[in-house]
Amino acid sequence: MLSARGALMTRPDPFTALTKRAEPFLALAPMQDVTDGAFWTLVHRYGGADVYWTEYLRVQADSRPEKWIVDAIVRNTTGRPVVAQLIGNDIPGLVRTARELQQLPVAAIDLNLGCPAPIVYRKCAGGGLLREPQRIDAILGALRDAVTIPFTVKTRVGFASVEEFDTLLPIFARHSLDALTVHARTVAQMYRLPVHYDLIGHAAAALPCPVIANGQVYSAAQAQDLLTRTKARGLMIGRGVIRSPCLFNQIRQQLRGEPVTLPTGRDVLGYIRALWDSQASADAPEKAQCERMKKFLNYLGEGVPAPFLHQIRRSRTAAEFHGICAAFLDHDQPMTLEPWVSAGPPQLELDGGIIESGRAHA
Repeated sequence: MLSARGALMTRPDPFTALTKRAEPFLALAPMQDVTDGAFWTLVHRYGGADVYWTEYLRVQADSRPEKWIVDAIVRNTTGRPVVAQLIGNDIPGLVRTARELQQLPVAAIDLNLGCPAPIVYRKCAGGGLLREPQRIDAILGALRDAVTIPFTVKTRVGFASVEEFDTLLPIFARHSLDALTVHARTVAQMYRLPVHYDLIGHAAAALPCPVIANGQVYSAAQAQDLLTRTKARGLMIGRGVIRSPCLFNQIRQQLRGEPVTLPTGRDVLGYIRALWDSQASADAPEKAQCERMKKFLNYLGEGVPAPFLHQIRRSRTAAEFHGICAAFLDHDQPMTLEPWVSAGPPQLELDGGIIESGRAHA
């Protein structure tokens, strides 16, 4: 007799179809308080991802799925599959939430084992769990039993050292994952270089499931090289797509051997204005809207010559914000939007302290 999962998986599902198709698939990374449903809709206008990960749903013993994330799932306008990501360490809570989310139009359930934010890992969630492999083993076993649709994991290559990855891989192999996303940095690295791409290739060779490459993907040519080197089945991109929403389509052009289309300054300016509109709230003060936009411009600004980002961070009104954008971007010159900061992402003041802008991001 087939199990419930076995019976269900005999029918085609959109996530498995992506992992089995000939060409690599492209995923939008989960970035907390950034890649919401409104951002999915906007990036889809530029070609979009093949699959969208939600912001992580925080799971505790008595938690319920966050309403705005559930709304993003239910109201998904892209027509592309959505993967619901969980973060937490309470096994009954994770199982309960996974079962509840499977009643929604999601293509897969994902467990976050990579968030490097201290406020998260100090609670032994996200990347903090990488310090406790036996606990990961128990969590994966419980979730694999509870999830009757594709079940995936997003991980870093270790907490403090890349040498930890060899301990983690057999655990991932044991639980019949439908895909593993590897962000090729340790938790301790946050978003600093180097990115250990060789470990993505190691995972792709060692595991029976598809591996998705993640970490510092910033151009179509680099994406193609990364896929070739690692043999990954797909790419997950976060900051690179916020910087340049055309990046998914540019990668598709590169893989097809076509010329890569670069946006002009005015194209980028139009994107920023559309982003402003997509994130606008009627009851939000003007300064609050500017601060909200800085979450996005901190990434986009890495691809615009200085002192653009310096000035944007000091804007307080809509007029100042849009005036700065126009001053730097109201032109017809093509822009690669590749990051000009080589040492790592900019820093933001969040959660009461200075941490890197990529916290909880990919």
